[in-house]
Amino acid sequence: MLKLTSMKIKLIIFDLDGTLVNSSADITNALNYAGRPYGLETLTVEKTVSLVGEGVTRMIEKLLGERWADLRCVVLERFLEHYSRHLTDYTVPYPGVRNTLEMLGNYKKAVISNKREDLSLRLLEDLELSGYFDVIWGGDSAPEKKPSPVPVLEMLKKVSCGHDEAVIVGDSNYDIEAGRAAGVRTVAVSYGYRDVSFLKDADFIIDSMEELTSRLDIFNAA
Repeated sequence: MLKLTSMKIKLIIFDLDGTLVNSSADITNALNYAGRPYGLETLTVEKTVSLVGEGVTRMIEKLLGERWADLRCVVLERFLEHYSRHLTDYTVPYPGVRNTLEMLGNYKKAVISNKREDLSLRLLEDLELSGYFDVIWGGDSAPEKKPSPVPVLEMLKKVSCGHDEAVIVGDSNYDIEAGRAAGVRTVAVSYGYRDVSFLKDADFIIDSMEELTSRLDIFNAA
């Protein structure tokens, strides 16, 4: 592996849900718990992942729509109550994630999720992944959420890294849009929550996290 002093890329920013971990079953269970008393539809995992990406409040808004908008606060409270108690019942890292993070020891690594910071941190702690990261941010850690470039730009400032020295890795168009607007390199993963058609603007699309190291080699050699 290249030494840090010879790297062009110094910081790797990761999305969380759909990129590092598959949390879809636990989110689905929490949504179904939250909506059950009000006769809301029972969600499948496939339906749930179509709602994920813009933070929990927006997820609840999309679930309820205009018809049930007045239930937003109580459904949100019930979701957070259940989800915080069952955060990692079924959530697991995607194949190759832990090994890849170990291989990237010379890079600074950060997480920027649209999930709330306390939940993001606790999830990674529960899965024994938090120690791989220098900084872990959620959707409430910066003034704006992805796809705004603001959290990426704020992260660059925090770790004293130039935009040409960073790459963002995510499964969503929100990650790619945020990265491109911030002027950083972008890598999309095809195995996450979004169809690959949403990821076409990324610099690279990878089918497994283990492919990331070869893409970093290309960025560093450019």
